Amino acid sequence: MKEIFSRDIIKLKDIEGTINGICIKLKSDVNQVLRRKGGVIGVSGGIDSSVTLAIAVRAFGAENLLGIMLPEKDSSPDSKDFAELLTKKFGVKVIEENIGGALEGFQCYQRRDEAVSRVIPEFNPATDKMKIVIPEELIRKNLPPVFYVTVIFQDGSEKSVRLPMNEYLQIVASSNFKQRCRMSMLYYHAEALHYAVLGTPNKHEVEQGFFVKYGDGGADVMPIGNLYKTQVYEIARHLGVPDEIIERTPTTDTYSAEQTQEEFFYQMPFEDMDLLWYGWENGYTPEEVAPVMNLSTEAVLKIFKNFGRKKKTTDYLRRAPIHDYPC
Repeated sequence: MKEIFSRDIIKLKDIEGTINGICIKLKSDVNQVLRRKGGVIGVSGGIDSSVTLAIAVRAFGAENLLGIMLPEKDSSPDSKDFAELLTKKFGVKVIEENIGGALEGFQCYQRRDEAVSRVIPEFNPATDKMKIVIPEELIRKNLPPVFYVTVIFQDGSEKSVRLPMNEYLQIVASSNFKQRCRMSMLYYHAEALHYAVLGTPNKHEVEQGFFVKYGDGGADVMPIGNLYKTQVYEIARHLGVPDEIIERTPTTDTYSAEQTQEEFFYQMPFEDMDLLWYGWENGYTPEEVAPVMNLSTEAVLKIFKNFGRKKKTTDYLRRAPIHDYPC
């Protein structure tokens, strides 16, 4: 019998049991299936990588883990501070690998800035900052995303312009060098140590396609890939992740201007998104969900359709290489 939809429906009933179950499977997958003796984790000071590390410490012991900070010139300095706070708390060795030189070699910044300048010619990458956003009015209406580029000029003024498709694709493709460079560095250290790469995406990132194929989507295991964001926070508190990390607003830490995950991709607070996604994927009707969420049935239906669209359009990201061709 299906449980009545409520705001507590995704709350973990047994946090310790959930953590133990993840640890048992994680240890078995890494040691027995992959035949690796430990794990490498990219640590950014964000909640997902922090919880992945905390779980891995319980599964393998801190001595069998390596945390790697992977900054570049657009990275927030806070990320390093939080990553060091985290690894010190859990006793995990951490090293820093700055990927800025590799990105310069790929012309990551140049390719991105060329596209921005075609839309906002007065953009000066030496002094101004930029980010991609979905306008707040579209977020409130739960409409399919339309992306704008926002430039924050040196004097503090801002300008936002809707991105044509070609410029949008070039900016995203250029920025994706960052995640792919990080993945390459993680695998270097994993192979040198005979470790596995522990991926950090949560359920929404996996299911909605908020990751870069062969970038942060490139990993050997994804221990929190079935956890909703609110569940990630529950585990963070239970395992003693530092409060400074728990209270930090989730950001993409991708563009030179600060950008939240909500304004770039999710379009709603994760507390609401968790419940709405659960309702959608578990077959609850908009009529069942709407009163709990204080939304109209029409609004929930629109959100459900948006979820279906995201799942379908990002299916490519989750696909392994197709190799079953005739011989």
